[in-house]
Parts: sequence; C-alpha cells; structure tokens
Amino acid sequence: MEKLAGLRHLFVTVLLGGFSGFIVIPAITDVTMSALCPGKDECSLAIYLTGFQQAIIGLGTVVMTPVIGNLSDAYGRKALLTIPMALSIIPLAILAYSRTTTYFYAYYVIRTLTAMIGEGSINCLALAYVADNISEGQRASAFGVLSGVASAAFVCGTLAARFLSTASTFQVATLVSMIATVYMRVFLKETSPNGNSSQPLLKKEPGMSPDDSNSSEKIQTFKKIPSVGDLISLLKSRVAFSQAAVVVFFSSLADGGIQASLLYFLKARFHFNKDQFADIMLIVGVTGTISQLLFMPLLAPRVSEEKLLSIGLFMACTNIFLNSIAWSFWVPYAIAALAAFAVFATPCVRSIVSKQVGPNEQGKAQGCISGISSSAQIISPLIFSPLTALFLSQGAPFYFPGFSIMCIGFASMIAFIQSTMIRAVPPISSQPTSNSNCIEA
Repeated sequence: MEKLAGLRHLFVTVLLGGFSGFIVIPAITDVTMSALCPGKDECSLAIYLTGFQQAIIGLGTVVMTPVIGNLSDAYGRKALLTIPMALSIIPLAILAYSRTTTYFYAYYVIRTLTAMIGEGSINCLALAYVADNISEGQRASAFGVLSGVASAAFVCGTLAARFLSTASTFQVATLVSMIATVYMRVFLKETSPNGNSSQPLLKKEPGMSPDDSNSSEKIQTFKKIPSVGDLISLLKSRVAFSQAAVVVFFSSLADGGIQASLLYFLKARFHFNKDQFADIMLIVGVTGTISQLLFMPLLAPRVSEEKLLSIGLFMACTNIFLNSIAWSFWVPYAIAALAAFAVFATPCVRSIVSKQVGPNEQGKAQGCISGISSSAQIISPLIFSPLTALFLSQGAPFYFPGFSIMCIGFASMIAFIQSTMIRAVPPISSQPTSNSNCIEA
C-alpha cells in the first residue's frame, strides 16, 4: 500500500483528466444536433460525422499510441504525457466559448486531430508509469486501482453533468483539464525506466555543431519509433503476450459493439431514454469503481491474474448474452451489477502484458496493446451497427431484436476461451536472458 500511495499524484492526474473528458459526454450529442440540425430530433449528418470522426480517431490511435509509448521508454512518461493532456484542453475551450455551427466545426476538426494523438496515449502512459514504479507481484492490484480511479472519474463526471447547464459543462471541463495538466507538471515525478535519468527530447552532444546535433536528434528519434515489423516481433516474442493480444482484440471488439449498439437496442426494445441509459451506466460505474478500488487489491495477491482475467471475461460475456434476450425493462438494470466482476479483465490483461517485457519496453508493450484495442474499436461499429439496424427494422430476416447483441457476445466468448489458455509464465525480468526484440536506443 505504501507503493500505491507513491502513485497518488498519478491517480489525481487520471481522476482530473478523466473527469474533464467524461463530463461532456452527456452534452455533446445535444450540442452536435443543435449545431448541425437545429430543431430536429433526427440528423443523419450528425450520425455520419460522428462515425467518421470515430473511425479517423481510431486509425490515428492505432498508429500514434505505440509510437508515443515507445518514445516514453527513452524520454520519460511525464514528458510524453504532457503532450496529449495539453492538447485535450483546446477543443474543450472552443465549445466553452461558443457552440454555434462555426465553432462546432472548429471543435470537430481540432478534436479529431488532438484525439488521434491523445485518445489512447494517456491511459497507455499511465499504465507504463505504474509498471515503472510497482513490482511485478503487485501490478495487478495497482492496475486495478488505476482502472478504479478512471471509473470514479466517469461516475463523478456523469453525476456533475446532470447538475450543470451545457455552457457550464464545457467551462468546467476546460478548467479541470487545465488544472490536471498543471498538477501533473508540478507534482508528478518523472520515471526512469532504464534506471538512469530520462533523456531530454532535444539533446546536443558535446563538440557537435548545431546542424550535426539536429541531424543526430532526428536519427535517434526515428530509431525509437517502432515499425510494424518491430511490433510483430514483440507479439511473437512471448506466447503469453500474443495470447493476451488476442484477448484484448476480441474483448475490445465486443466493447465497441456494445457502445455502438446497446443504446439503440434498449430504445427499440423498452423505449429507454437518455436518462435511463445514464442510470444503467452509473450502476456499472459505481459497482466497477468499488470492485477495482476495494476487491481487486484483496484478490490479486491471492488469485492468479490469469484466473481473474477469465472470471472478468466470463461475467462480461454473461452480461452481453442476458442483454440480448432481455425479457423485461428491469433486466438491464439487474445485470449491470455484473460489472463488479467484469472490470477485473482490463487490469489483469495489462498486468500480464507488462510482465512479458523488460523495464525498457513497458511503453512499447502497452502502446502495442492499446493499438490492437483501437483497431478493434474501428472494426466493431462497421460490423455491429448495420447488423443492429437490420434486426431492429421491419425487414429483419427473422424476429430477434437482440441478435446483434448476441453476436457481440460471441466475440466476448472468444476472448474468454482464449484467456483460459493463458498459462502463468515466469516474468521476463526473472529470466537470465530476454527473448524479446528490443529497439536499440
């Protein structure tokens, strides 16, 4: 617990940063509709623009997250964390100032560009920071607490949004985002994954001319950017790592499908509105937060990460299948409590991954897994959104409104089956030699 207390500044940073992002989620749909289709209840342009933005952000995340994670192995987590956190302030500030059509399009473009860099980078760098400071035996607990803090940010942001006007929501989000960035820069200590001081982003060797220094900086920086071959080699280097990557892909495929389809299914099946859906998400957030902050630190030292991972994925799978055959409006509320166990999956798989590489590759490994997760998030809506629309329409091949949700459950089941095949292996740091292919610094 003392070592977890040493991460308090990281936890505060994640809490504040997450709060500023989650608080605007309930309001952004209304802002988009008002800017693009004022006075209308339906807007195809808003749907298409939102889907296009999600796809572009996902593509950018797939490319940028492994790059930023790998660069943080050399230049430090704090230095790289500054970039996405500072960029996230700009789009929030635009809508805090005005939400007219012109400002909305400015927000749309800048949000797309900044999210390509920061959407998955903050979580990736936070995980790598934890891995730098926590021993391998305690990482599952630490990752669980980190996920619990993010869940707490979701709960607090969702609750705060209910009591604020739309204008106030974006103003508060901008202010909190600025506070989070300043807090991180002032209080968070830089880590040294190599055991030495992290290199500055701009470094000049003694005796070098300015031109030689600039050339050397570019060469050294590009050497630290992982190629596709480097990431493939990383996946092949350890069996448990590649198995964890499969789990992450199919689990993220299911998560993306639920995000794209569940709300529309509940609306069509039980006429749920935004507030009812928000209530379900609050149940998920509260139970998940309690589980990650209280149960995870107690269970992780006593139960293997592989077993906790399987338990979490089994509960997630059960939740999806029960939603697909929900026979009454109260069923989604009741099964939302399964999130108390489903949340075990993410911190456990991240802990398993962190133990398969050395201390100099934590950023690259977490970035690689985040990139795989993002690629699944791109593919998922393309598959499940049309399927959901088909089976909720009058032209469905047969009557089964929850068919698409059940298909999402099969993706989750594949992740669960794969998780049962992961066997505990000695961490790479305890072996005399490393099997992973490192990128030369």
